[in-house]
Amino acid sequence: MENKVVGSIKDFDEYQGHKIQKLSLTNQNGVTLSLLTLGATIYEINIPSETGVQNIVLNYYHSKDYLANPYYVCMAIGRTAGRIKNGNIILAGQSIQLPQNEGKTNLHGGTNGFNSQIWQGKIIQIAGNDVIEMSHLQEGDGYPGKMRIKILYSLSADDVIEIKFCAISTADTLFNPTQHIYFNLGKNDTVKEHLLKINAKQIQKLDSNKIPLADRVTVADTPFDFRQPTSLDKAIAAMNDTAEKGFDDIFAVEPDKDNLVAVLSDPLSKISVAIESARNGLVVFTANSFTQQNMNFVRTNGIGKRYEGIALEPQTLAPSKGDGLFSAIKLAKGEEKTYTIKYHLNYER
Repeated sequence: MENKVVGSIKDFDEYQGHKIQKLSLTNQNGVTLSLLTLGATIYEINIPSETGVQNIVLNYYHSKDYLANPYYVCMAIGRTAGRIKNGNIILAGQSIQLPQNEGKTNLHGGTNGFNSQIWQGKIIQIAGNDVIEMSHLQEGDGYPGKMRIKILYSLSADDVIEIKFCAISTADTLFNPTQHIYFNLGKNDTVKEHLLKINAKQIQKLDSNKIPLADRVTVADTPFDFRQPTSLDKAIAAMNDTAEKGFDDIFAVEPDKDNLVAVLSDPLSKISVAIESARNGLVVFTANSFTQQNMNFVRTNGIGKRYEGIALEPQTLAPSKGDGLFSAIKLAKGEEKTYTIKYHLNYER
């Protein structure tokens, strides 16, 4: 049988008078990847199971639910992932003030970041297989330049999801995108039974407002040591005396020869996801602050629960020796830049 991935588009619902579409890709193994045009959001990753299909990412019943809380559930993130202190950046010697949407911080691109946009979605063909293309002209977010951004989502015959973020700007700007996917690979209400392995010897030091600093801290003999598969239940328990009571941290990953940076697995469902990224950062957030308000999750019948999912967000770290922290994510005027993230799905067939 020919390996062929087939795409489809259908209406999902409406958000503030705008029609939201759901675009899907299905391969011959019965794996389906679906996205919403609101926020270029990954809505489902359905894999075959003994009961039919199992969705391994968190999702909501309605489009409006995605912007009713501050958790960026499965949404595209940009122009910049993470936090920028006081929303202030310096480019070409010029100080630029960005909108502040978390106290005095610019978080995940600010109020008008990628996640808040309604994208143009379509199915295109690459090498005989259908691929989802999300495109948008990013402007009005306080960052310099108009940015043409295109995100390509593909699904292979061997169950690899690939995300390509491609951008070009009319002025020097910043570009450090990611996808804020929350995984729950099992059938339980939390991910505490999951195992996590991260190829990282250090984490990035944060200040009291979770702003990344230039310094790094070794993970050895700390709860941040995931160099071997580690129970999230055990790791989260070791963080119980902290204000976070879990993880919302930046790991300085060292991609292996195959560019793998992390593996998340659930021993009960026997499902795992290996994350491939050539970049040197991975944010890990264990949904410590999820609440029952405005968290209308399908998985838990319309409520949210702490530790219900885990977000693993590949991105570029600030340089270890400082330099203003932004040269590593600068996108020069007229330069085309592409970042790629791959998710290798493994499950019992």
